[in-house]
Amino acid sequence: MSEVYGVRRDRLRERCAATGSAGALVSRPANVRYLAGGGPPGAVLLLGPAEDVLVCPRAPTGHPTDGRPDERVRLALLPTSGGDPAVAAAELARAGGAGSLAIEEHHLTVARHRAIRSVAPRLRLADLGLAVEQQRIVKDEEEIACLRIAAEITDQALGELLESILVGRTERHLALELERRLIDHGADGAAFPTAVATGPHSGRRGHHPTDRRVEEGDFLSVCVGADYRGYRCEIGRTFVIGTSPADWQIELYDLVFTAQRAAREALVPGVAYRDVDRAARQILDAAGHGEGLAPLTGHGVGLEINEDPQLAPAAMGKLDACVPVTVEPGVHLPGRGGVRIDDTLVVRQEADGGPELLTITTKELLAL
Repeated sequence: MSEVYGVRRDRLRERCAATGSAGALVSRPANVRYLAGGGPPGAVLLLGPAEDVLVCPRAPTGHPTDGRPDERVRLALLPTSGGDPAVAAAELARAGGAGSLAIEEHHLTVARHRAIRSVAPRLRLADLGLAVEQQRIVKDEEEIACLRIAAEITDQALGELLESILVGRTERHLALELERRLIDHGADGAAFPTAVATGPHSGRRGHHPTDRRVEEGDFLSVCVGADYRGYRCEIGRTFVIGTSPADWQIELYDLVFTAQRAAREALVPGVAYRDVDRAARQILDAAGHGEGLAPLTGHGVGLEINEDPQLAPAAMGKLDACVPVTVEPGVHLPGRGGVRIDDTLVVRQEADGGPELLTITTKELLAL
């Protein structure tokens, strides 16, 4: 992987040089891991013309959640008295004779920005913008392999939960059990707080589990994902508890499934982000559910659970091959519940078989 990280840094270095910056200070944690392989929390990466330096508040441990720093990057540890790694990196750049430095203004606070200026007043600071985030959109096959394993772990954990007795257990208990099962199957942790929603809570996007207990006849919606070597996936499924589904539940489920399938089929390189969203949204809107829909139908995943691209009505841009995204339409009926169906897929050329489905737990409406 050292060569991969080196190529990524060189690509960013070329971009900085083209805009007149001698180097870059990368502080957003996911961007640091993408370019340097890892580092302890709070570490920043200083990209220079001669060498790259990972400035760390403490020594790296090599723990999977932190990643492992690329051996080609020099480590610089702050003294035990502490300090801000970003400020220390700016001092290194000044001491090395740099006249300019690109920084991630969208990540640094005003206070940190001022501190950098105070230690290097003659250093010309430019905004790096979202250069690294844009570079991260298209994944290489090693990144996709990590996402594929994360999806396999998630499918295993969810499948085991569905084989257990659910009636009478609380949303909170089920969410905790799912996260434990992720760890048992090799995840480094949960990709995001697990959402388990029952009855009138079901179908809500981003629902926080409560002490409500699962009851016969409930819709049960689950949204869960594993973090494997920093890469995060997402799956969402909806089930009926303990009995045959009611007519309204079958009708609503079939509607959301149809919308999700339409959006999945729209995942073709060259298609506009907003057209993927429209494929699902127009089906739900035509059925009278347009007013309460989520602001997006899906989003990118990778080192963060919510990355670019955003599959939303106003999103600008077009899909590329090797871009992993979620497709997650849902409908929630206040007081009754609802349905969410959520998959992680990788955009592929039609000649390569079309979109690659990573999360394979059945989308059949099961009565558990």
